[in-house]
Amino acid sequence: MEFSEHLSSDRKATVRAALNEDIGSGDITAMLISEKEYASAKIISRESAIVCGRDWVDEVFRQVDNSVTVHWFVADGQKVAPDTVLFELRGPARALLTGERSALNFLQLLSGTATTCREYADIVAHTKVKLLDTRKTIPGLRTAQKYAVTCGGCHNHRIGLYDAFLIKENHIAACGGIDKAVQRARDIAPDKPVEVEVETLAELDTALAANADIIMLDNFSLSDMRKGVEVTEGRAKLEASGNVSKETLAAIAETGVDYISIGALTKHARAIDLSMRLAR
Repeated sequence: MEFSEHLSSDRKATVRAALNEDIGSGDITAMLISEKEYASAKIISRESAIVCGRDWVDEVFRQVDNSVTVHWFVADGQKVAPDTVLFELRGPARALLTGERSALNFLQLLSGTATTCREYADIVAHTKVKLLDTRKTIPGLRTAQKYAVTCGGCHNHRIGLYDAFLIKENHIAACGGIDKAVQRARDIAPDKPVEVEVETLAELDTALAANADIIMLDNFSLSDMRKGVEVTEGRAKLEASGNVSKETLAAIAETGVDYISIGALTKHARAIDLSMRLAR
């Protein structure tokens, strides 16, 4: 299944789960309002952000009441200033209020992820490096956050444990060495990319000899990263990983590695401040 198909099916399921946990047996507060009452609402960003999550908002109101119309003024990936109106809702007042929190929860989290990614991407814009996410995502929102990463100008690593090999220290020990681990990976799934994590320049040489596609330089010093780039000479892609921060990012990118993986892109994302104003 392609990522876009995963994304679509996951979105429907996660929205359904979010609504189930919020609405439960029914929105008793919304029952204060006549079912015949119609309203409109504007959703505003209270801060600068990269927008992400339009399809999740649309899906929330599609499942709550498909008579609600959602009119967007911005696109995913667009940077907005504080007090920007992001979209407008029209429909039964009950439905607008019932869907509000779930819709904004998705939008504020995914916009927060995209905004974080844009901040990191801007730091290395002067280099050719690609910033990668990791599997350190919020459970149940893997594909959503991975989509948000791309809206923020960064890139996806493997989606899960099924679409690429990432051979780490314990895998290597269990297989009896880097060369044996890589060979077994080729035998199991010759069409899947094989990445090997190494901790020393000597292990880098071994991974190169084993013809790994990508080699992760785990917690290498800057000088060893530069040596690794020189030694590799394009025979494999190199990925830097471990304790990457905004303060260290530019120096790592300037060593010449191809990729830098950063768990903070998804696991440290904060929600963007949004608000909804209802009008009858």
